[in-house]
Amino acid sequence: MERCARTAAVQLRPAGTSARGGDRKISETAFKLKKQDGWRRGPPSGRGSGCRVTLSGRKVYKATERVGQVCERSPKIPPREYQQARRSEIHRCVMPDEMARPLIRSRGEEGGSRPLQATASELGGPVIGILGTGDFSRSLARRLMAAGYQVVVGSRNPKFSAALFPKEAEVMSQMEATSKADVVFVAVFPEHHSTLVELRPTLAGKTLVDVSNGLKINRDAPSNAQQLAELFPESSVVKGFNTVSAWTLQMGPRDGSRQIFLCGDDSRAKSSVMQLCRTLGFVPVDLGLLASSLEIENLPLYLFPSWRIPVVCTLSLFAFFYAYNFLRDVLQPYVTGKKNAFYKMPIETVNVTLPAVALVMLSLVYVPGVWAALLQLWWGTKYNRFPGWLDRWLTSRKQLGLCSFWCTALHAVYSLCLPMRKSARFQLLIAARQVKEGPVWVEEEVWRMELYVSAGIMALGLLSLLAVTSLPSVANALNWREFSFIQSTVGYCALSMATLHTLLFGWGRAFDPAQYRFLLPPTFVLVLVLPMAVLLCRLALLVPCVARRLRMIRRGWEKSRHIRCAPQEECPRNGLEDFSNV
Repeated sequence: MERCARTAAVQLRPAGTSARGGDRKISETAFKLKKQDGWRRGPPSGRGSGCRVTLSGRKVYKATERVGQVCERSPKIPPREYQQARRSEIHRCVMPDEMARPLIRSRGEEGGSRPLQATASELGGPVIGILGTGDFSRSLARRLMAAGYQVVVGSRNPKFSAALFPKEAEVMSQMEATSKADVVFVAVFPEHHSTLVELRPTLAGKTLVDVSNGLKINRDAPSNAQQLAELFPESSVVKGFNTVSAWTLQMGPRDGSRQIFLCGDDSRAKSSVMQLCRTLGFVPVDLGLLASSLEIENLPLYLFPSWRIPVVCTLSLFAFFYAYNFLRDVLQPYVTGKKNAFYKMPIETVNVTLPAVALVMLSLVYVPGVWAALLQLWWGTKYNRFPGWLDRWLTSRKQLGLCSFWCTALHAVYSLCLPMRKSARFQLLIAARQVKEGPVWVEEEVWRMELYVSAGIMALGLLSLLAVTSLPSVANALNWREFSFIQSTVGYCALSMATLHTLLFGWGRAFDPAQYRFLLPPTFVLVLVLPMAVLLCRLALLVPCVARRLRMIRRGWEKSRHIRCAPQEECPRNGLEDFSNV
């Protein structure tokens, strides 16, 4: 377009005229063009240009007349500046008005807002109304105007609330806003919905978007959206936008969740709100009829619902093992020998407790899988439902594993900080003074410590790999076989290395009577019970006859029905079992 406009501007001047003396001829040419309805020329000369330029004679006349007037006042204008002025003037006239129109208009000279009818016709979209002047309403208004919508805000006190919104938004009474809007966002507290009943005539046949939330989880009573639908039976109520915050609306979906859950009984109203969500940059998720609004309203009120059991389990194990270690390592020396070891409580006792919790939590990740396999072998089928507690346990394995990784990482940090303590330095000086002449190198202890540290580093590395692959962005890049290999095979390797790390830590101290203080076994003896049981059960499931039977069950074989599963080498169809009798 710019190239065509420039070519037209250059060829407007008649041949044989100069930049300084051709003003009269330019005016004459413009006068002739003024009498015509339009000016049309063919494609400009040059390669690869097939555009046609149609210039209005009135626009060309005005452009050339303005340039001519300037040249008559200043006859010493250089030719290059004359050509540039004429080109820019005609180019400004040729360009369509839409290109120069601002995205958001400012207030007029009198301070009023832009006219509603002109904006709505230009945009061709629905007029959005907002009832309420809180933080959510202001952020929503800014987001809608940035997307190109015309926004009207209904307030009980428009003069006071006008200063809270951008200048482009029209702040008026609630009655005026609802009468002009096509889609109305009800951004008031649910206990104030009854004050909007007087707006029922103006809201008839329009779409109402309820963005309210409750103060507590509601399980039985009707939702806020259902109560709003009862107050306005002639309107179409859609539940949505209650799961996004004002900050997310103001900063955009890139800094928050992109999903917006919607539900409603009117499909047309719901479709219009879904299109509005897409325009704002969000991803609408249709949850069905308005009866689902109770679930949508409860979503923002849940506090880590999938993390409750894992966190409680982690804290309970930490409290148990911490009390156990405090009883053995701190309280027992003080009771029996009046030795003050309370300085161990902040770091050393915590450091001994963390690996115990991490290993038990990692074992709890794989206990439900082993239990489910044993149940399937016992039932002889995979079509029986697991108990409810086992289902919940299976769905919490990811959170259990991340809690285990968190404890492992803390244990590594605490272990690195042990030499920096004053108590460790004093103990080192005392040990150096008590060393007698003779060999101090103990080969067994050296090898034990080397293997112990190496196994711990390997376990931490494998747990880090498991934690990274549990992230949704990484898990989505893996296929099912890759994901199951990492979470199952690599997970059992991590459990094995962590168990070996604990065994090397204990070494021969499990058989030392001095380690049983208050007749209590060492902490690592208690910790090793569960992971050793899990690993032994896993090895039992890897026995060929047991593994084959479990594989047949998981592929549809049932003990109570006569179904022949041929071995893989005997199956005639690409190594698949024969399930023709199912």
